[in-house]
Amino acid sequence: MLHAPSLSRRDIVLEADGVALPGSLTVPDGLVGVVVFAHGSGSSRTSPRNTRVADLLNGAHLGTLLFDLLTPAEASNRQNVFDIPLLARRLSVAADRIVEQPDLAEVRLGYFGASTGAAAALWAAAGDPRVRAIVSRGGRPDLARPRLPAVQAPTLLIVGALDQVVLELNEEARQFLRCENRLELVPGATHLFEEHGALTSVARLARNWLVDHLAG
Repeated sequence: MLHAPSLSRRDIVLEADGVALPGSLTVPDGLVGVVVFAHGSGSSRTSPRNTRVADLLNGAHLGTLLFDLLTPAEASNRQNVFDIPLLARRLSVAADRIVEQPDLAEVRLGYFGASTGAAAALWAAAGDPRVRAIVSRGGRPDLARPRLPAVQAPTLLIVGALDQVVLELNEEARQFLRCENRLELVPGATHLFEEHGALTSVARLARNWLVDHLAG
């Protein structure tokens, strides 16, 4: 019988661009790698969708970092929500903070991004050899188009089969990716994957991709 890994949780604060961004780092035993979450517009580190995915990843011995990319004041300005270079810079700060942890200096890193957060993840990963895998959930990779050819980390794009506009944007963006990549459709799902079983499918696809590319 398989046993759930024991988890160590740490509250951390990231300092970036003169602001403090709170986050929660979870590290299971038998660590495979650490996945940094980048939420989309209107969400935060407490997003129920991301926390559900993170819980399943933790069960597969993947560490997770959920943090706020923007302060509440910054998030109230829609221009910041779509400032992909800004969000990407903060993801890179998060990656730096993880590898500064004495027990995580050599850890393999992955990114899990949703909506605009997926664009930020791709932007930040371009040219960063520490990042070994990326998962995009209902993402906007088109917003990272200038950086897509430089992404080296294997990238999984997950889109709801009924999310037609985002599906087309993902298909177009794939033309600019030079890394290993795959597009997975979740049947019957719309943009937020609110349909029964849709988010579970997302979490399983993400888990399998991240374990395959971060392990070993």
